[in-house]
Amino acid sequence: MALNLVMLGPPGAGKGTQAEQIAKARGIPKISTGDILRAAVHNGTEIGERANDIMARGDLVSDDVMIGIIRERLGQKDADKGFILDGFPRTVAQAAALDEIVKGRDPLVVVEIVVPESELERRLSMRMVCDSCGATADAAAGKAGGRLVQRSDDNDRVVLERLKVYHQRTQPLVEYYQMRPTFRSVNGLQPPDRVAADLIAAIESAGRGVAAKGVRP
Repeated sequence: MALNLVMLGPPGAGKGTQAEQIAKARGIPKISTGDILRAAVHNGTEIGERANDIMARGDLVSDDVMIGIIRERLGQKDADKGFILDGFPRTVAQAAALDEIVKGRDPLVVVEIVVPESELERRLSMRMVCDSCGATADAAAGKAGGRLVQRSDDNDRVVLERLKVYHQRTQPLVEYYQMRPTFRSVNGLQPPDRVAADLIAAIESAGRGVAAKGVRP
């Protein structure tokens, strides 16, 4: 069965780091809408210009833009054998559109990483990125590039706004997905290796549920 994984969780939950490791181990693409948008901003594309002001305020980019990006990306050949979505869907409308996009594929496995808000604020205030390529400090390690700086959407005011937006507009996704046999939650307030182990166990558990019940998207 192909792994079609959706990673849910607020900003700072560690979705990107964990998704990168799982994608590498499985040989499938990790698709981060945040990375796609930041690259578009860095490259000065039309989408980047539209998204830049919105992201700097801590707001979410519109559903139609995000759905279009994902529809195009999942249509590429390397996503045929599975994929990991990091940062999409962020609204129920996006989730409903994703269900339509993946019809006929193996079911979505949805894992939520849960972290207390106080810890999220601490993590986000410390997060650094490369000012040349926009990669996180971990991803940029060992590569030639620019200085490490704080992301424009990680200052104190915007951090609080991003978490507020998440809880108001993205948290309903948990309610959308939680009754599915392929939904799991993982405690993100653990060392990264423990979170990784729990994620793998959650994915394997969801896969067994799919096989046993013959679930389709």
